[in-house]
Amino acid sequence: MTDVLNNEEFNEEEAILVELTDEDGNTAEFEYLDTIPYEGEEYVVLIENTEDADGAIILKIESVDDETENYVGIDDDELLDEVFEIFKKNHADEYDFD
Repeated sequence: MTDVLNNEEFNEEEAILVELTDEDGNTAEFEYLDTIPYEGEEYVVLIENTEDADGAIILKIESVDDETENYVGIDDDELLDEVFEIFKKNHADEYDFD
C-alpha cells in the first residue's frame, strides 16, 4: 500500500505489536491496526513498528487452528484497495490519510 498514515494521537502503551516471520526466517515487528471482514474472509491491517513507517500493509488471515493464524500476502490490487477503503472509512477520525 502506498497510502500514508499519520496518527497524531498514537499512544505506544496501547499498541498491539505483532512479530511476523517471512519464509526466509526474517522477522519484523508490526503494530496491529484492525481486522477487516470482507466477502467472507478476514484481513489484518498492520503498520511496521518503526519511526519512519508510513504505509499500511494488508494480509489475509488464514486460521490454522483455534490458537494459530497465518497471515498471507495478497496479489490482487483491487482487493487490497477495497479492503483499505473499508479501513479508511472505519478510521477516518483516527488517522490522516494522505
